[in-house]
Amino acid sequence: MSAAHATFGLAPAIRTGGVLPNGAHQLHRDFMDFTVDGRPLLHQLCDLDAVSPLASDIPPAIFTTQVRRLLLEAAPPLPGGRYVLYGCPECESLECGAVTAVIEREGPDVVWRDFAWQTTATTNLERDGYHGIGPFRFDSVQYRTELARLLPDDDQDDGSTAASTLRRRVLLIGSRVAVLARLAAALRTTNIGAEITENADRVPPDEIRTYGAVAFGSRVAAHEKAAVRAAFARAGVEPAYVEGLAPIIPVLVAQIEHALDSTPPHQRRLTMLVAADGEAGVEVTSTCRVQLVAHRQDRLHRTHSHEVFDGLLEPGRHRIPVEGEAARGRCYVVARTMGGVLAAPMLR
Repeated sequence: MSAAHATFGLAPAIRTGGVLPNGAHQLHRDFMDFTVDGRPLLHQLCDLDAVSPLASDIPPAIFTTQVRRLLLEAAPPLPGGRYVLYGCPECESLECGAVTAVIEREGPDVVWRDFAWQTTATTNLERDGYHGIGPFRFDSVQYRTELARLLPDDDQDDGSTAASTLRRRVLLIGSRVAVLARLAAALRTTNIGAEITENADRVPPDEIRTYGAVAFGSRVAAHEKAAVRAAFARAGVEPAYVEGLAPIIPVLVAQIEHALDSTPPHQRRLTMLVAADGEAGVEVTSTCRVQLVAHRQDRLHRTHSHEVFDGLLEPGRHRIPVEGEAARGRCYVVARTMGGVLAAPMLR
């Protein structure tokens, strides 16, 4: 085993939720991802839809237990000294599959080794191991300092962990109540809190501070937007502001998901989406599965969704055709990958 040390870190990450082309909903999850030498570990696992055990929506006592396991202060959950690093974002059941690794002390260091995909209590490293990943050797002081930041002050489970401070609520402002009600329902189904109002002055400052984003309807006037911004400024917070592209629920959900993304820009996989003249331009920073869906409304305001691409993309920029029914009339393209989503109008 190499004696070289890697740098251990933590960074905010998301598993984007949304309304899928078949009408099903995918849960939004905020979590802390592990970084090795500044690079998210999840990006090295290619096409994997999973979250770490350090998710913001788990009870504080369980969150603390997960941190203490990684600190080797609590027993491993699996035989052989194996710990779960990533699991199913929908149910977190081992039967759905999980990335596990042995975590152990070795002298003054902490070592992560023998990474594997696991669906039962035991695993076959020859068959299920990630042979190109690790082992990683971390300085124990630096490793512990990073993880200890997530523990509540005075070792009290009061929920004040770094992950639980992420604001996963959006304030919807506009006069088209029917559209906003459908949008709020879709967001809540994906695990994002949403409330509707016409005037932010009616929202108490303590509640205003719980919103991470504000979405404006298309008919909200400039002076009304200015009043909303002023109300948030008085409360001492600066949310992300979203100007809705179109009254199409999957597109609006995608815009809000992107606005709530707290992942540092340099650690994002999906970094660009442009759509023009029947094709979409996509840029990714690591090999990952990308799904492109085109959405449009017909003259009767019915929404039509067409999946135009679903596959692995290598790092770099890619041009993907958006043709036929998918590109008729005014359409909007949503690009989605594990940990990122972007939306853009098709320009002519």
